[in-house]
Amino acid sequence: MSEKPWGGRFESPTNEFVEAFNASIDVDARMYAEDIAGSRAHARMLCQQGILSQEDLDAILSGLDEISGEIERGEFEFTIALEDVHMNIESRLTARIGDAGKRLHTARSRNDQVATDTRLYLRGRTDTIVAHLRKVQRVLVELADRHADTIMPGFTHLQTAQPVTLGHHLLAYVEMFERDAGRFLDARTRMNRCPLGSAALAGTTFAIDREMTAAELGFDGPTANSLDAVSDRDFIMELLAAASICAVHLSRLSEELILWMSAQFRFIDLPDAFCTGSSIMPQKKNPDMPELVRGKAGRIIGGLVAMLITVKGLPLAYNKDMQEDKGAVFDALDNLQGSLRVFGDMLPGMRVNTEIMHKAAASGFATATDLADALVRAGVPFREAHEIVGKSVAYCIREAIELHMMDAGACAAIDPRLTAAMVGALSVESCVSARNHIGGTAPAQVRAQVSAWQNRLEQLNA
Repeated sequence: MSEKPWGGRFESPTNEFVEAFNASIDVDARMYAEDIAGSRAHARMLCQQGILSQEDLDAILSGLDEISGEIERGEFEFTIALEDVHMNIESRLTARIGDAGKRLHTARSRNDQVATDTRLYLRGRTDTIVAHLRKVQRVLVELADRHADTIMPGFTHLQTAQPVTLGHHLLAYVEMFERDAGRFLDARTRMNRCPLGSAALAGTTFAIDREMTAAELGFDGPTANSLDAVSDRDFIMELLAAASICAVHLSRLSEELILWMSAQFRFIDLPDAFCTGSSIMPQKKNPDMPELVRGKAGRIIGGLVAMLITVKGLPLAYNKDMQEDKGAVFDALDNLQGSLRVFGDMLPGMRVNTEIMHKAAASGFATATDLADALVRAGVPFREAHEIVGKSVAYCIREAIELHMMDAGACAAIDPRLTAAMVGALSVESCVSARNHIGGTAPAQVRAQVSAWQNRLEQLNA
């Protein structure tokens, strides 16, 4: 019983299975550096406030340094009997330095300790995720620059709609990932408040300096309400929401790569290093990494749903249910980071079949809207122009030709206002180049956006 920090109240030991079921050390051991950093800051504050002696502080700091080294060298033995990373480190500290280690927990609780450690850890993970997002953006911008003139079919409902450039298509994902980075950075700002000093739920009777600990740990300041500080898990839900949306964007890109690599499209080929074969079909080259990333999205979204459901019925303040928070967010961020790394490493080696893309864009009546626009410029109301072109498409389907192949007789038979010159001027190149405005798919606009993104990403990297 003496090993338990709360053992004084109990007369019998914890059930062996319950002890294992209750422990979180298998999940939260990864926060050891943050736990040690929080303890250092707390000890220094206690000493400054005259609550801890300089001798005790020196012993605590030295002991924590030694424990940090033990963990990093793989010499530290975590045990479920001590439940979590906090008690494992505190117990080892006390074993090394004696009573000074027992004084470290003055004016704090595991409730504010875990809230602080988790924020510190997730703050660092957020920065890492954003760095991976920036790498994927840089890769996509480089590809967009290379393929500013590469014409491909644009789709709605997965049906050929209008021709676009591959560069324009890839830049759409750069925009998505920019919003993802913004969501992570917004969440980081809100999480960057220090709960340490809130103790169990009501604060402490000791004259502590919460501003000092917050500043030492790099927080923007202390949390304002002790009840909220130990029970708030909004920052975890925000990160899970940001991770889920980002995973959805990766999943959409994955789905397109999977389609584009299929024999029916043949738009691209992914590097061998990111694909696998079949144990029975020797011809197969499977886009396993995009498929796996697509699958990871469901797992990440599941973490968000699990966390929302866990928190929704909890009264203030801390409840043991909250122990489930770290497993959900750690797993989600691990998988999101892996997914982003895969894309950052895989996309530079992607080969694009430009001729096949161009041929696909030139078929399927992708220039129909431009023919309608030509009729409008000739004075035909758009709704009438739409109907004329619809009839033209129906005619071409029957004759197995493309719009630009219609002769003067066919045009006149459909509508006297439709001319052979109009249909003869149609080309995917002219259709793409005509959309030369902000946000348009024209190569000139793609290059302008590439330049803007290169400048922005360079500034962010500086």
